[in-house]
Amino acid sequence: MPRARILVVDDEPFNLEIICDYLEDCDYQLDTTQSGAEALAWLEDAGRHYDVLVLDRMMPDISGMEVLRQVKQHERLKAIPVIMQTAAATPDQVREGLAAGAHYYLTKPFEADSLQAVIRTALDDQRRRAELSARINEHIVAMQMIERAEFSVRSLEEAAAVATTAALVCPRPEAVAMGLAELLVNGVEHGNLGIDFVAKGALKESGTWADEVNRRLALPEHAEKRVRLTVAKEGGRWHFHVRDDGPGFDWQRFIELDPARAFAPNGRGIVLAKQIAFDEVTYAGSGNEVHAWLAANTEGTA
Repeated sequence: MPRARILVVDDEPFNLEIICDYLEDCDYQLDTTQSGAEALAWLEDAGRHYDVLVLDRMMPDISGMEVLRQVKQHERLKAIPVIMQTAAATPDQVREGLAAGAHYYLTKPFEADSLQAVIRTALDDQRRRAELSARINEHIVAMQMIERAEFSVRSLEEAAAVATTAALVCPRPEAVAMGLAELLVNGVEHGNLGIDFVAKGALKESGTWADEVNRRLALPEHAEKRVRLTVAKEGGRWHFHVRDDGPGFDWQRFIELDPARAFAPNGRGIVLAKQIAFDEVTYAGSGNEVHAWLAANTEGTA
């Protein structure tokens, strides 16, 4: 597997040196620049491909916020995960960054473990998107003839496979696959396996999240638990209904990305599903049931 390529942008040479030191043993290919203008030129160069952008918010030539806005408006670049590193961390400033598309945050000064954890998370998310996208073209014609389908999954791997397949009924299946994967994965790890927000954050930081998911899947009390997905065409909309076998959760806290959680390596799946995949996402009852809708004959907001 080729090494991940990361672009780090900061106008302070000392900060660039620290980040390079923190990532020295991580086997990443690092490019660094002190200029927002140069960063945009490199990003727009078709001969370069970056897997993650680590971006300083405040820079003298072109601010990090302006770089972020241009990246997210660029068709080829908008999928690159952006980690905003900043000393400007008031709630309003964080909201501005979240609205512009920076779903990963680090507050200066930060430790090596925090930087490594958030980069691992961003790369994992990006890798999962790439894998889902690679599967999209399989059987797409046949799937678009379906008007109703039901699926049952137990593991994260099954969730990814089902999300990819079910999304093929829709316009923009790549985006819908990502949104469905987020909802199904939440059902597996949070609903059925009981891994809450705090526990997942600690597991992500330690790099043991996948191991813990597999450990819990092997426990007898989780053997029969499933996450069920129903896909149905209702009038002019697709209706996706996801239900897990867990007790539910306080979903109101996660339907929007709270600036207080912006610096955690997790907790943004529901928000991403709403932003990139569906016209509407609502939870029912205790939170172990979620409904998502998307216009059937147009691209909607996906």
